[in-house]
Amino acid sequence: MSALLAGGPLETLSGEAAVEALAGLRTELLADRLVPYLGPELLALEGKPSVPASPEEIAAALQKRVPVPGRIRGNMWAVAQYIESRRHRRTLKKLMAEVFAGEPRPSAFHRFLAQLSLSLVVDSWYDGTLAAAMVEAGRDDVADLQGMSRAAIGEDRWYNAFDLTGSVTEPSATGTLLYRPHGGIQPVGDVLVSDSDYVEALTEIDIQTPIPEAVRERRATRGFLFLGCRFHDQMLRTYARQIIKRSAGPHACVADAATLTSNEQRFLAAGNIVLIDMPLVEAVRHLAG
Repeated sequence: MSALLAGGPLETLSGEAAVEALAGLRTELLADRLVPYLGPELLALEGKPSVPASPEEIAAALQKRVPVPGRIRGNMWAVAQYIESRRHRRTLKKLMAEVFAGEPRPSAFHRFLAQLSLSLVVDSWYDGTLAAAMVEAGRDDVADLQGMSRAAIGEDRWYNAFDLTGSVTEPSATGTLLYRPHGGIQPVGDVLVSDSDYVEALTEIDIQTPIPEAVRERRATRGFLFLGCRFHDQMLRTYARQIIKRSAGPHACVADAATLTSNEQRFLAAGNIVLIDMPLVEAVRHLAG
């Protein structure tokens, strides 16, 4: 892990150095010293996913159902805001449920993660694939913390907490926290997706109010491993930056270096996040052993 402790300019590991780093990351993961931060690209590990696997795909799916102006096409947050403003929040919520109606199909890697005794997992997408894998594994010690839109409900709450049956619960001092900062389609679908959903959250996220205290406590002694994530939009970078804030590190991200935008490269460098330059499907094989 010594290669992952360096800061400064973006550090990129490839080839044998990447394989060696992943071996160290696997050790940290199994020892519960690393927090997996999961993105939608994990859904495509074993074939075409049954639900959208990027903000752009959500925008395309919503646009098929509701015509939107050309200037906002492809922008999930703006498309969702347009629908909410003109068709009401209930319509947007219904459409998001339709878009994510596909049955979750956990991959072998999802099942691997589901069996680990991790204190904290961050799932940055709306689907319930990892939760489904945890149900398959018979887990009964998981609290599913889902970010929610205060603008939508008009209440002074930042998140919902459920067990894996969908019943309301509270996080305990032990077990796994499955933290979904942008919300989840199941069981109630109070997701953050439109521009207005993020207004209050972004106003306070720098002081950490929207992030559950239990998440802040558990990240303090751990690093983060980004898998299947992209940070080509400011919203995604802002949330990730605040979620890993005040964590112990070190941090790493698996991605194809050739596909990263300059903003993504700057984000990783500024966060002292080492880039593991390797195809995701290959990297998860190393992590799962």
